[in-house]
Amino acid sequence: MASAESNAAVPAAPQSAAPAASGIADPGALGLAAFAMTTFVLSFFNAGLINESVENVVLPLAFFYGGIIQLLAGMWEFRRGNTFAATAFASFGGFWLAFAGYSSQVAPHLNPAHAYQATGLFLLAWAIFTGYMCLAALRTSVAVLAVFVTLTVTFVLLTIGAFDQSTSITKAGGWVGLVTAVVAWYASAATVTNNTWKRELLPTWPLA
Repeated sequence: MASAESNAAVPAAPQSAAPAASGIADPGALGLAAFAMTTFVLSFFNAGLINESVENVVLPLAFFYGGIIQLLAGMWEFRRGNTFAATAFASFGGFWLAFAGYSSQVAPHLNPAHAYQATGLFLLAWAIFTGYMCLAALRTSVAVLAVFVTLTVTFVLLTIGAFDQSTSITKAGGWVGLVTAVVAWYASAATVTNNTWKRELLPTWPLA
């Protein structure tokens, strides 16, 4: 699939107010890391920093790390009673699996004259989902909210770039996608570091 297809993908895990189920560790750091790395790699292509002829390097990441690992993180969040993180991780795990399938199995067989419309519609649907998740993220933390806001901007830019067939807008989406990945990596690092040290070393600035 052309590099304009998507950056995204990702869910971010809030600091849940619900108590964790006994024996279930916080899967937020894992889900965020999977999102961040996959988004980082794809965004390099969308931003035009690497030749798109080798873009398929993102497919294994999209399937195994961004897809399966985030889906598992979402299921663990359901077990912990965290509706927001479960919905986000499971959905974006599904996004990356769909992206991998679309890129490798569907896009090559679309009518070249209209393929951009399919890509634009795919991205638009995810922009809508990510946008309304921002509302729920207002009750999480600044770090998580920043992930969703930047991800929404990424999807919107990529959607416009796809429908308008604009390389420059797609590249802008790629750059915002890189910012999104860095923010998500920070949120992941804060979650795993603070949980391991049993105190706040990296702030996430809770909103609730």
